[in-house]
Amino acid sequence: MKKPEILILGAGYGGLMTAVNLQKKLGVDEAHITIINKHDYHYQSTWLHEGAAGTIHQDQIRIPIKDVITQHKVKFLKDTVIEIRPNEKQVILENNKLTYDYLVIGLGFEPETFGIKGLKEHALFIRSINSVRFIREHIEYCFAAYNNESEKRDELLTIVVGGAGFTGIELLGELANRIPELCREFDIDRRKVRLICVEAAPTALPGFNPALVEYAMNQLERKGIEFKIGTAIKECTETSIIVAKDENVEEIKAATVIWAAGVRGNSIVEKSGFEAMRGRVKVNSDLRAPGYDHVFIIGDCALVINEEIDRPYPPTAQIAIQMAETCADNLVALVRGKDNLKEFVPDIKGTVCSLGHDDAMGVVFGEKQLYGAQASIMKKVIDNRYLWKLGGLSLVLKKGKLNFF
Repeated sequence: MKKPEILILGAGYGGLMTAVNLQKKLGVDEAHITIINKHDYHYQSTWLHEGAAGTIHQDQIRIPIKDVITQHKVKFLKDTVIEIRPNEKQVILENNKLTYDYLVIGLGFEPETFGIKGLKEHALFIRSINSVRFIREHIEYCFAAYNNESEKRDELLTIVVGGAGFTGIELLGELANRIPELCREFDIDRRKVRLICVEAAPTALPGFNPALVEYAMNQLERKGIEFKIGTAIKECTETSIIVAKDENVEEIKAATVIWAAGVRGNSIVEKSGFEAMRGRVKVNSDLRAPGYDHVFIIGDCALVINEEIDRPYPPTAQIAIQMAETCADNLVALVRGKDNLKEFVPDIKGTVCSLGHDDAMGVVFGEKQLYGAQASIMKKVIDNRYLWKLGGLSLVLKKGKLNFF
């Protein structure tokens, strides 16, 4: 009897954890499992902001895929997905064409620029290992260039972060820690450096308790960060951004603009004929795509509604990892000829937002609020717990955050 072919597209949190769960639950004689990714490594997207700021090296963020898969159970194929043909059960790759019996789509996110003029051309985006390496080196170049020019240009020392959501705030925390080090390294007065956050919404960190938001902003302002809340970016040019609040329009000269204000699902999903909103498919309760019983969609490409507030759950790593567990269980059931598939029910353990290496705030265990060093330790515990689930103690020791203070 022919073994079913399971293809997993993408080795992000959802895709790689699905593969790891399947290799534990399926025997080698039950299915062919192939995971396809354009890089030969998995990277922790929730750590990318640290690589961008330069507070950790990018090599700590990435994990070789072959270090965590059992290669006689799961085949890894390095290739780029071009198109999915769900009606033909085919996936078109840059260098190959594959057929499947069951497909898992975990292709991750793309930046969402909301049509802001010049943003794609002139802003920097936190989206991959290569992008954050570029951001780090760009910032270091600007600091180096400042003291090597006869006519000082203040914009070289001006960094604008677009967005005061989770990613934007975490990036600001890392930059606030990194900038004093850069100033010492390049012999620059810290007072010359401007770090500005622009947020169109009326508050930073929407969804967080106001007391937690106040703590985060106070801590970051104390480290010299300027906030422009309720202020929209209207245009990004090669040398500046143009912002507006009410009727007031302002141009801010800046050599570095980092966009951290929105993501969408992978555009391949829409191009392949799935009904999607900003690259995200409203999946069935068992995580299958509507109308396609052999296609599961997880992670940033999946849309799951929180019925309590009638809004989508945010596309977080926590939810992607939980989706992977449900997806793997349902694939095992289908491979074994069962039709009692599990419903995906998110179990939100809490959310902790870092404000640099030694500071954080958030909510855990339901409603328990944490601040400062206690929250920072919890954030590192959460990060290390994922590594434990992915590759056990050896991976925690190799890639984990073991410096808690």
